[in-house]
Amino acid sequence: MSVQATIAINRFGLGATPSELTAANKDPKQWLISQLQLKPAIHFNSDLAHSNEIMHKLAELREQKKSDKNNIKSNKPSETPQTKTPKVSYHRQIYLQLSIDTLEHAINSEHSLNWRLLDFFSNHFSVSSAGPVMTALAPTLEREAIAPNLLGRFDDLLISVIQHPAMLIYLNNEKSFGPNSKVAKKNGRGLNENLAREILELHTLGVDSGYSQKDVIELAKGITGWSVANPLKDKEQGFKYRRSGHEPGVRTLLNKTYSQKDSEQGKSMLRDLAVHPATAKHISYKLAHHFISDNPPASLVNKMTDSWLATNGDIKAVMTTMINADEAWHAEKQKFKTPREFVISSLRALDLKTNTRQLYSSLVTLGQQPFKAGSPAGYSDSEDDWNGASALISRVNWASTIAARAKKIQIEAIIKNSFSESISQLSYQTISRAESRKQALTLFLMSPEFLRR
Repeated sequence: MSVQATIAINRFGLGATPSELTAANKDPKQWLISQLQLKPAIHFNSDLAHSNEIMHKLAELREQKKSDKNNIKSNKPSETPQTKTPKVSYHRQIYLQLSIDTLEHAINSEHSLNWRLLDFFSNHFSVSSAGPVMTALAPTLEREAIAPNLLGRFDDLLISVIQHPAMLIYLNNEKSFGPNSKVAKKNGRGLNENLAREILELHTLGVDSGYSQKDVIELAKGITGWSVANPLKDKEQGFKYRRSGHEPGVRTLLNKTYSQKDSEQGKSMLRDLAVHPATAKHISYKLAHHFISDNPPASLVNKMTDSWLATNGDIKAVMTTMINADEAWHAEKQKFKTPREFVISSLRALDLKTNTRQLYSSLVTLGQQPFKAGSPAGYSDSEDDWNGASALISRVNWASTIAARAKKIQIEAIIKNSFSESISQLSYQTISRAESRKQALTLFLMSPEFLRR
């Protein structure tokens, strides 16, 4: 088996399943590029709740709670039959179902490059679960806005994400009103800059890219009126443009004027941001940093940036450029796996099934609970943030627990399937001389070759 096949599976994908090394060996680069097809590479359990359904249910629960409180105050019996309080609240149940569904599909996928790319953009457009609404909505953003646009143009992805209820609510844009809008004049409500600031700083141009506070304010005004439908009152579902909250007039962003009306003004601003040279460089660097190295070669980032600009932000084209670049195929493993990557690659390598509660608990234990980054910047994927002493101890304990469940696995087969001939002599001898299968598998999972990709 070629070294490149091992690199393709571990660096670009989510780790080898027992049969993947053979599949990738013939032409590793083409094996990766062939995965960059949206269907059937990314799919979820369609029986799980959509954000529209979730918002409607949450609204009903709020109304019921309000009604019950009023009845208690007035000593009236409840008009609805009393039921036992469920052990797991609705929003928590939805959060677990959706988060675990994504994990399980990533673990079992034959197109793990796409699932790694989905993880990247889900973290790039990070939303955190806090409170009932965001706890239930946070996992829907990657399913409904990111996945359908994963391999298309970045401007379509950007607009889809910004208009999704999870992002609008997380960064308070449904509470943002133009200073001269009808709503502001009537109720005195004002502008909220949260979403606009993160769009410029995190989602597109990047920090220190030359935009000003005036640009933040102008973008914030351009997306006023971008709100969320009231599921119990509005005919629409999900995103709703409210003209009465939009700031009228012409906007100026990065020295360009935008005279479009209504929601088209904000869309035009986002489309231009998506193809801006600073955006191309910022996201190309982040992709190279995520996939290739904590210090990606400038020549690689430049190639990806040029591809971005030449194709107007075609994500598939940029990914293909990265895969074809010689700089992406160095033999040294320079990326330290995040807890999520470690758990997924471990279960893929050992071909182990785990129940949903154990799968979720694994990420909580290792410090990367789904949608709990607590910041729009998302979780770090730099080694310094995951390679501390206490973090490694947690991984050892987790690896030992998992190894105890893998009772029928042959150590030699696992090493061959995961690394072929690329494992060091020291690691091979350390693993093969272990006193038990459990100890050998633990050492395998904690080997430098497995901890990095």
